Amino acid sequence: MAKPDPNRVLRRLPLVVGGLGAGLLLVNRLLTPELTASQARGDVLGVIVSAVLILTGLIWQQVQPRSPDAVQLIGKEDFVLAPDLSKALKTELAWASHLLLTNTVTRSLVVFYQGRVLLRRGILGPKSEVVPGPILKRVLEKQRPVYLVDLKVYPGRIEFDYLPENTQGIICQPIGDQGAMILGANVPRSYTQQDENWIAGIADKLAVTLSEEIGSRE
Repeated sequence: MAKPDPNRVLRRLPLVVGGLGAGLLLVNRLLTPELTASQARGDVLGVIVSAVLILTGLIWQQVQPRSPDAVQLIGKEDFVLAPDLSKALKTELAWASHLLLTNTVTRSLVVFYQGRVLLRRGILGPKSEVVPGPILKRVLEKQRPVYLVDLKVYPGRIEFDYLPENTQGIICQPIGDQGAMILGANVPRSYTQQDENWIAGIADKLAVTLSEEIGSRE
């Protein structure tokens, strides 16, 4: 489903006003039996203004950014937690995933930690297993997030086969040095800097909880 463009009316306004002005000038000229010098000067000025408005409208059609189109992700909505987690850790993961799904453009979320999937939530693909590919491996090694703003232009997107096949954008956010959150959006170029900061903060909180909870078992 295409997302409505909030700037559509604004982009077309100069075209409409310019065209209307030019049309009224033409009608006025045709209905005027005798043209005076002052009216001729006014007509010239009106034609110039109408032309500028039309030209501005044409430029705005090309220059003003349009909101990217949202898609309906292909997959099934679900919420799956690893069964052997403690009640406290399940609550923490449920809280964190709920915040991300309701306060950002995230529609799919996977938490991968110490080589296994702890959580899958949102619109999910048919595959539940996460096999780290080059992108996720780099995130785990460098402990730095990777934001793929428009997934269809990245050949490496094939490694994210556990997300819906038409996922538009992905953030791989490290969780300490042991795991990562993989977040999928249904709109390309949709995560803002504020979203990225929010995601990083939640990942840092999860890193502490997971380190204490899972690390204490070893």
